[in-house]
Amino acid sequence: MVVGLGTGSTVLFAMERLGERIGEGLAVTGIPTSFQAEIRARALGIPLTTLQDHPAPDLAIDGADLVDPGKRLIKGRGGALTREKVVAAAAGRLVIVVDQEKCARVLRGVVPVEVLPFALLPVTRGIGALGGTPVLREGSAKDGPVVTDNGNFILDCGFRKIPDPEGLEADLDSLPGVISSGLFTRMTGKTEVIVGKTAGSGVFTL
Repeated sequence: MVVGLGTGSTVLFAMERLGERIGEGLAVTGIPTSFQAEIRARALGIPLTTLQDHPAPDLAIDGADLVDPGKRLIKGRGGALTREKVVAAAAGRLVIVVDQEKCARVLRGVVPVEVLPFALLPVTRGIGALGGTPVLREGSAKDGPVVTDNGNFILDCGFRKIPDPEGLEADLDSLPGVISSGLFTRMTGKTEVIVGKTAGSGVFTL
């Protein structure tokens, strides 16, 4: 199988298990969604490929910042939202691995948006007109803004309520200069959510 490899701490557990299974003879090739995922995969002995060589991966495994009962997601805390969305859209199945704290009855809060640096101010104003409060994400170990693997900036956009996640994703995508938003609402039909429960009590599936 060809498997998309998401970015973030939760997915790391799945990648570690994949590495163990590959050592036992499982034939899997990964498509990393970030430099971080690539570095981790190589360290775990997971063979890698690209979307150019395998444009329709069988499966993508990723995490989420928030998920609702309809399997709609907010992603992007790790800054790899665009590549994660590209791989997720291309994959035949999308498996989201989260802990209980990431489950919510309704989506809310911060939606990351990747934006061209050239369009930062117009996009900031456009998001404000949609009811969001955008804040430029800055690095914790560097001066200035976080720069994505694609060379762009991230706006963390606070929304008190998101009554229509599909509509908000479409509105954000329509702003010239927006590369991608952290709302994932168009892939629910192929999404399976694996939820890790509190210590010792196993997992369940949405």
